[in-house]
Amino acid sequence: MKPQLSADGLGLWRGGRRLCAGLNFSLEAGEALQLKGANGAGKTSLLRVLAGLGRVDEGEVRWQGEPIARSIDHRTALVYLAHANGLKSHLSPRENYIFYQSITDSSSGITADEALSRFGLTEESDRPCGNLSMGQKRRAALARLLASKAALWLLDEPLTSLDADGVTLVGELLRAHLAQGGLAVLATHQSLPGEGLALKSLDLGVTP
Repeated sequence: MKPQLSADGLGLWRGGRRLCAGLNFSLEAGEALQLKGANGAGKTSLLRVLAGLGRVDEGEVRWQGEPIARSIDHRTALVYLAHANGLKSHLSPRENYIFYQSITDSSSGITADEALSRFGLTEESDRPCGNLSMGQKRRAALARLLASKAALWLLDEPLTSLDADGVTLVGELLRAHLAQGGLAVLATHQSLPGEGLALKSLDLGVTP
């Protein structure tokens, strides 16, 4: 069986500095990879490359055996949650969710009310996102993971600004996603709680 997501000899340079070289990994359905490394090690750059948004300097990334640049299905198969929340501050969590779901290629059918309730944002669902706390904004951003049926989740510091309950919720969602055959690559300095969440790990380090 071909790996769903794989990297072969991957190397990244940014600003004249090599971030990483010779990276190799593969993920099958139901597997997740945690990216580790100090700030500046290239975790965000690698996530952007896996999302098809960043430049590949060396090696190749493949989705279902095809280079992502030539893959028909790669872009529609993923959801990328960046370190920034990506919310329109003048819109409410409900409006942000509905807008995101309207442009996704694989709507899950989960409504905004259902998703925001899961994330504990029922009372805040119609408040402008600009008026929410940092933790509430992160929850509103994470709620969009429920908007689509994307197989590949790319998550950059998903636990930022979350309290203990929020961290637990993310762990539960990730376990459910993997149990349904999904894949995930995430960069986080924190540990996800609970049992049954086996993560592969890749330590990028810092290359001078």
